Amino acid sequence: MTKIALITGASRGLGRNTALSVARKASDVIITYQSREADAEAVATEIEAMGRKAVALQLDTADVTGFTSFADRLRAALHQTWQRETFDHLVNNAGHGDMALIGDTGEEQFDRLVNVHFKGVFFLTQKLLPLIADGGRIVNLSSGLTRVSYPGFAAYAAAKGAVEVLSLYMAKELGGRGITVNTVAPGAIETDFGGGAVRDNPEINKIFADMTALGRTGVPDDIGPMIASLLSENNRWVNAQRIEVSGGQAI
Repeated sequence: MTKIALITGASRGLGRNTALSVARKASDVIITYQSREADAEAVATEIEAMGRKAVALQLDTADVTGFTSFADRLRAALHQTWQRETFDHLVNNAGHGDMALIGDTGEEQFDRLVNVHFKGVFFLTQKLLPLIADGGRIVNLSSGLTRVSYPGFAAYAAAKGAVEVLSLYMAKELGGRGITVNTVAPGAIETDFGGGAVRDNPEINKIFADMTALGRTGVPDDIGPMIASLLSENNRWVNAQRIEVSGGQAI
C-alpha cells in the first residue's frame, strides 16, 4: 500500500523540500499551509507531476481551537482521495523565526513561538493520533540551537528543546502501536526563515559557515532528503533520537 505523509508548513522552505523529497520516495503527500494557498497548491502540482497524489489543506498550528476542524477536513480528504481512514507519517515542520534578546522579548512574541513550536505540536499530534496508522512515523523538527546558543533565539530554542523532550515521551507512549518518533535538528539553513537572515545576510551566513566543519551553511536539499530517508523502511529501527543535520556545526 502506498504510504501517505502529512507535512505541516509545506508551502515553502524546509517543508516544501521535505514534501517533494518524500514524494520522490514514492509516497503520497498531504501538505498544510497557514496563508500561502497558491504556493501550497504549486507544491501539490509538482508532486502530482511525479505521478503521486497530493492534497493541500489550510492549518494554523498556533490555533489549537482549529485542530478539530482540521482533523475533520483531513479525514474527508483521506476518504475522498485515498479511500483510507488513516495516514502513515506525520512531519511536524511548521514554524517561524522571531529573533529577540531575552530582555527585549515580549509576552505576545513569546506566546506565539511557544504556541507554534511546542503547544501546537503537542495538541495537533494528540488530535491526529486516531488517524495515524499503526507502524507509522512521527518526525518533529527541532533546531541546532538547542545544543549551541546564538543571541536572540532564547525563546525559540527553548520551545524546540521542549519538543525534543516531548518526542522522547511520544516514542515511549506510542511504541506499543509500532509508531517511531524522532527529532530532526537542522543547523543554519538558507531559507526565508527569520526573514532570510542566513540566506540573504552575507555576514550572518559567514558566521555560521565558519563554525561548520563542512565550511558552508546548509540548503533545503540537505534536510528534506534526510527526513524522507528517515521515513523509509531502511530506518524502521531508529526511534527516540535527536538527529542533528548541520554539517558539523559548532563541534
